[in-house]
Amino acid sequence: MAKGKSTSDITSIGIIGAGQMGNGIAHVAAQNGFTVTMVDINPASLEKALATIAKNMDRQIQKGQMTEADKKAAESRLHTSTKMADLNTCQLIIEAATENEEVKKKIFKEVDAIAPKNCIIASNTSSISITRLAAVTSRPEQFIGLHFMNPVPMMALVEIIRGLATSHETYERVLEVAEKMGKTVATSEDVPGFIVNRILLPMLNEAAYALQDGVADVRSIDTALKLGAGHPMGPLQLADFIGLDTCVAIMRVLHNELGDSKYRPCPLLVKFVDAGWLGKKTGRGFYDYSDPANPKPSR
Repeated sequence: MAKGKSTSDITSIGIIGAGQMGNGIAHVAAQNGFTVTMVDINPASLEKALATIAKNMDRQIQKGQMTEADKKAAESRLHTSTKMADLNTCQLIIEAATENEEVKKKIFKEVDAIAPKNCIIASNTSSISITRLAAVTSRPEQFIGLHFMNPVPMMALVEIIRGLATSHETYERVLEVAEKMGKTVATSEDVPGFIVNRILLPMLNEAAYALQDGVADVRSIDTALKLGAGHPMGPLQLADFIGLDTCVAIMRVLHNELGDSKYRPCPLLVKFVDAGWLGKKTGRGFYDYSDPANPKPSR
């Protein structure tokens, strides 16, 4: 948590999307004193999200990072809904939907119509232009990028991205929220991929090319980067964890926006996505997760 007294006036946060990122953001927000409303059109997704949050908080209790009382207090601050209209009292709304620009724009038009006048709207996008997303709203000066890392409860970093019209006041208010959530902030210009994905995703894509070109097998590529570069997780395993569909989506944004062939998504990576092998979330990607305790390389 940020040192010193926070002057942020934001106490209530809305989150759109109950998937891996949405429930992680809800978790850290509720844990750090914010009232949270998590919205998803699928009731089953909301139930799964609450179960995931409870499980992750239990893990924190086992590690001595929070108490049972802390968990109960956090859960009391966490609410769910299938109706976007229930975000109409939030002071900050964070979109954490699928990495698809048209889907996000549709959501932001709807949010803009129901959000209070002074509400800040943020996107957890990992690569899409904040300026373009802001332009579909009536409040681009109150629109900002707030990109959390996955898994949100464990990763210390959040990227804050100002669009062309984002006001300094909006940036300062969101900065304080991120710090109150216990995050360290890196501020990025509104460029494709921002900081982390501009550097990380081409590396993961290159690992897929190395596999495709027969440089080495899955296990050897991951072992080489873990032991040779000191990475905690190999690039192919990390791609599985992120989601191969998300990796392809980000690479396509980088390729389309920057126009450099070095950002072209690896054909093998695209083939895995076409096959529905999206990584850990579908049980198969570069690894087969039939036995979660002992994933085996798919090739």
